[in-house]
Amino acid sequence: MTELSRSDFQQLAEQQGSTCISIYMPAEKAGAETRKNSIRFKNLIREAEEKIEQLQSTTQLNDAVESAKGYIDNYDFWQHQDCGLAFFINADGVKYYRLPQSFAELVEVGDRFYLKPLLPVLTNDNKFYLLALSQNEVRFFLGSHYSISELQLPDSVPVSLAEALKYDDPEKQTQFHTGDAGGSPIYHGQGVGTTDNKDEIKRFFHQIDNGLQAVLQEEKTPMILAGVEYLLPIYQEANSYNNLLETGVIGNPENVDPADLHSQAWKIIEPNLKAAKKQAMEQYYQQSGTGEASSEIAQIVAGAANGQVDTLFITANTQRWGRFEPSTNKVEIHQEATEDSMDLFDFAVTQTYLQQGNVYILEQSEMPENQTMLAILRYPVYSQTSKTTV
Repeated sequence: MTELSRSDFQQLAEQQGSTCISIYMPAEKAGAETRKNSIRFKNLIREAEEKIEQLQSTTQLNDAVESAKGYIDNYDFWQHQDCGLAFFINADGVKYYRLPQSFAELVEVGDRFYLKPLLPVLTNDNKFYLLALSQNEVRFFLGSHYSISELQLPDSVPVSLAEALKYDDPEKQTQFHTGDAGGSPIYHGQGVGTTDNKDEIKRFFHQIDNGLQAVLQEEKTPMILAGVEYLLPIYQEANSYNNLLETGVIGNPENVDPADLHSQAWKIIEPNLKAAKKQAMEQYYQQSGTGEASSEIAQIVAGAANGQVDTLFITANTQRWGRFEPSTNKVEIHQEATEDSMDLFDFAVTQTYLQQGNVYILEQSEMPENQTMLAILRYPVYSQTSKTTV
């Protein structure tokens, strides 16, 4: 498992009630340093076992923990890692994700998986889609500040102009046709030629756009195009995705290494991502004092649980322990972790993301007023929320 999707995240978030083990660790990708991976994981598994020893009915976890231990001596597994690794273990089994972000070593055991460290990989302030277009090839990528990886296109997306148009006219599957007034022949049957016919290209691009809707329909992630200058405005006309940027990577992307595409795309996308973050923070200031923005942790936690948080800002590597009771909307904030407490930051982040809110994970220096959690609300959270410090 390498890619982490919104669906994967949701499935992890829905597994609650039984004992759940979450393990995060950095990973070495190459060379002799990869030997550290299995040693690190072995130590973290041991730490997890120590944490669950005090819990009742741990026998339900025995098989899953033993299955996870099987990776310790799996040499090939540790030779094929990314920057970070996340393991999730419960009575249903073991899931892991190789991810393009390094993690601090962390083990959490509770009645739900601990998911907050995953958000930088998923949130819109750090990721983008790249659609590399030519008439002979279509590639689709998911990128971040850290890396880029090619995604499998839905079956409904044609991979070339020839494939898109082969059913328009049966003769075009096996014949040349004239592409301009000079009679220059262009062969469509194998997808090795090109055309200047804008209508044909636009039909091709409409099919791509329609096919991508299965992937993009609930997304807010920005997308950037890569292609020759002539093609990009045609795709802009065919496009229906609201978050497509006007500026693209200019040049034929065929056979271009993904790392080179990433480098060029990040120069364009980074200023846009920073601008979106700045605009969101300005909106927070504008709405402060109106009931539609909050810096109160208890209010934000209750709001996130009820789908009221439009945009959440939290500081990285911060935990605040407590409890939330959905039936009464009551939030308790604890001074330290207890057996029945959870990280309220993790809960708020997870709920906001799952309910289509925006999440920005910031350094403390980026947060105003020395706050650790801020929110823009879709509508006010009123006094039904109470806070108790334990």
